[in-house]
This record gives sequence, C-alpha cells and structure tokens, in this order.
Amino acid sequence: MKNFKFIVYTFLISCSVFFGYTAAFATTIDSTSYYAWNDIIGWIDFYNTPGTVYLNISDLTGYANSSIGYIAFDCATSPNPPADCATTFPNWKVTRSGSSLSGWAWNDAIGWISLNCNDNNTCASSNYQVSVSGGEFSGWAWNDVIGWISFNCSGTGTCGSVDYKVKYLPELSLNADLISSTFDTGAANGVIYNTILYQGTKPTNTDVRFQLAVSDSASGPWNFSGYDGTDTTYYTPTGPNIPIALNASLYKNKRYFRYRIFLATDTLQSASPEINKVIVTWSR
Repeated sequence: MKNFKFIVYTFLISCSVFFGYTAAFATTIDSTSYYAWNDIIGWIDFYNTPGTVYLNISDLTGYANSSIGYIAFDCATSPNPPADCATTFPNWKVTRSGSSLSGWAWNDAIGWISLNCNDNNTCASSNYQVSVSGGEFSGWAWNDVIGWISFNCSGTGTCGSVDYKVKYLPELSLNADLISSTFDTGAANGVIYNTILYQGTKPTNTDVRFQLAVSDSASGPWNFSGYDGTDTTYYTPTGPNIPIALNASLYKNKRYFRYRIFLATDTLQSASPEINKVIVTWSR
C-alpha cells in the first residue's frame, strides 16, 4: 500500500484573531468588591491602584494599595522592580496551583507577607492559606508585624455588618472553530485517512481539537466526527507537530475531505493557540 501525505494550509492565525478580539484586561479584580482587611492597617485596595493586580492561571501579579504603601505580589511587577529579579533578588512571587495561592508578597514597611502556611512550615500550629474559587478570594495571609490579613468577611463571621471581599472576574475560555474548504485527494476510488497534525503553537492551558468529514462528492454531505464517529468527540493532538491517529475505519474509500478545528484560549483569555498548517496523511 502506498502512503501519501497531504498538506493543508489554513488561514486561521489564532483564536483571538479569528474572533477579531484581543484578550486583555487592565486588571482581573472585580470593580465592585476589592478590599481585604487587617486590624492594624485597615483596608487593602486591590482595584484602585496603578499596580493592576492580575490573577493568572499560575500566579498573582501586580500590587495592591494600603495605608502603609504598596503590597507587591511579584518581584517583576513590583512598584520598582530590579533589573533582574532572578539573579539580584530571590525572585519572590505569589504562585497559584488550582484554587490555592502560596508564596510571598512584600511591603517596604512590614516586610514579607505569607499567603500559605506551607511557606514557613507552620501548618501544624496554624493552618492558613489564601484561596481563589467561585470568583472570590478567601482565607488569611500572615505577616509578623501586623498579623492576619483577611481576604473575605466569610472567614470572620462579619458579613452581615461588614460585607467585604476581594472578587475576580469570571474565568472563561474564548472558543473558536473553523471549517476548512473541500480537499480532493485525486483518487477516484477514494483513500484511507490515517493521521492529522498541526504546526503552530499551543500555550499552556489552551486547547486544539479536530473533527474530520469525508465524502464521495465534492459537494458533500459533510458529517464531521471524532474518534467514535459522532459529532461529540474529537481528535486532540498533545501538541504541535505530534500526529494523532484517525479512526481509519470511519474514513476509508472516500475521495474528498474537510476538517474542522476547535480552538480555546486559556481561562483568562490571555493566550491562544496558533495554527499555521494542518497536515493530513492518507494511503491507498
């Protein structure tokens, strides 16, 4: 059996461009609820600050404002960052893993602020952490000078009289899909479709999926399907330049084909996949 490789060029540059949309927020903090509280320094403002606090998939960046000055969450986005955080400083930052925050924030007046008891190995005596879930921050941070910082009144039992919390904008993926034009293998008796791959980029937490449709006629019909022959499943390569096998039994002895691409940004719409070329292999 002779093998052929059919190269299909696409005109989709990225998910965000396809929608005519540039994913960018000045801050991911909600404009209606943005205060944390400490009994000594009072309110800590996460929204009305030039530090543009930004909750990402993997970290918390920018800086909040307080009565004792800025509280910075990341060396590189602090008010006066050094030229190279990694070599000049210990490259401190607040990181995110799922719903849990950890690491260190900094203020010039009071020093380090811990967002998770694992940062200083105190969980056995004081099991605290700051979490993000359901659009809200919750829990407690600790500083040796001013003590506890509360991110949500739910942890203090005061919401009935003092309803404060730090909320963040919804984390939603931006989705796009594209159906290709019709491609002709030139084989009168049809071919067997073997693999599909793409060239481009796939940033962390973005998604690229495919469906395929084949026909005896250049005008269709076009019934797009994934690996089980239905329109509810997909072929999902693990990354660029990595082919994924097609279910050949679904696509044999057909001359014409189309593919459909499904793309999704990360949940903060800050990164999107880019597809430069799609390659389908077939044999006859």
